[in-house]
Amino acid sequence: MPELKFLGHACFVLREGKHAIVFDPFLTGNPAAAATAEEIDCQYILVSHGHEDHLGDAISIAKRTGATIIATAEIARACIEKGVQTHAMHLGGKHNFDFGFVRITPAFHGSGIPGGHASGFIVNFYGKNVYHTGDTALFSDMALLGRLESIDIALLPIGDNFTMGPSDAAEAANMIKAKMVIPMHYNTWPLIAQSPEAFKKDVATRFNLPVHIMSPGDTYTL
Repeated sequence: MPELKFLGHACFVLREGKHAIVFDPFLTGNPAAAATAEEIDCQYILVSHGHEDHLGDAISIAKRTGATIIATAEIARACIEKGVQTHAMHLGGKHNFDFGFVRITPAFHGSGIPGGHASGFIVNFYGKNVYHTGDTALFSDMALLGRLESIDIALLPIGDNFTMGPSDAAEAANMIKAKMVIPMHYNTWPLIAQSPEAFKKDVATRFNLPVHIMSPGDTYTL
C-alpha cells in the first residue's frame, strides 16, 4: 500500500516499496524537519516553486540520488543549469510516469524565479490521487480540479500570511471534496503559527469532511 510521510513544512514523501517521490524538499534550515537531505532516497522530486522553503534541497538530493526533478519549465531550466536531470511541464499539463501521472495545477503565489509560475501537483501514485496544492491562495477552480481528478488526499496550506489561512483552506477542502484533508505549511515559524486542531474542527463542523493531522515524521497509509 502506498504511504505518505510528512517531513515538515510542505515536504512529503510518497512511497510504494522502493519507489519514492518527494514534494518540496525543504529540510536544511527547516526547524521542523523530520529528516536530513542526506537521508532522502527517491526517484522523483516535485518542486512547486522557487522559494527557498520549497526548492530547498532539491538540487543536492537530485545530484546524490540521480532523481528527476519535475517542475514548471522555468524551474526545470534553472535546475538543469545546476547539472541535474529534470522533466519540464507547465500549468494544465499532464504526463504519464512509471508510477502513474502528474498533473500540474495553478497555484496563486509568487514563483520565486523570473518569468515563472507557482504550481501545485495532482499525482496519481499507484492508483491513488494526491493533490499537493503548493503555496496558494484560495481560488474557485479548486472545485473543477476536484471534479477532473477524484482526490484521495488533499494537502492544504493553513499558515496564512503567505498562503491560505485556516478559514480559506476549509473552503478549499469543501471545493475539492477529497476523501482526506491534511494541513501543511504551518507552525514552521511564529509568523505562520496556527492550530491544526481548530482547522480540523472547523472543516468537520461546516462541511463534514475528514481532516488528518500529521506531525513531522508521521506516516499515513493511503
